[in-house]
Amino acid sequence: MSQSALNLPRLVLQDIWHHKWVVLLSIVVMINAVAVVYTSHVSRKLTSQWDQLLQQQDHLDIEWRNLLLEEQSQSEHSRVTRIATKDLNMSRPLPKEEVVIRAN
Repeated sequence: MSQSALNLPRLVLQDIWHHKWVVLLSIVVMINAVAVVYTSHVSRKLTSQWDQLLQQQDHLDIEWRNLLLEEQSQSEHSRVTRIATKDLNMSRPLPKEEVVIRAN
């Protein structure tokens, strides 16, 4: 082996040290590229999650409206009166059966 073959690692290190700014900038560019890819990934993931939450909100709004309509139909006066008279055998008291209590 020749003397120049033994000094090859030393020459490579000297060349890298001579161009240290180029190496440093290359490393910074690579780190920046990885950061851009990671940020894009997180952004897409959050956008997907946001869309799912909006769909869930729409579904819950529809369910809430349906529940309000059901509550309204279940609490109609005519329905309550019909259930009270037919199912529960309730009737309106006669005026002579009414008892008025006064609190002083």
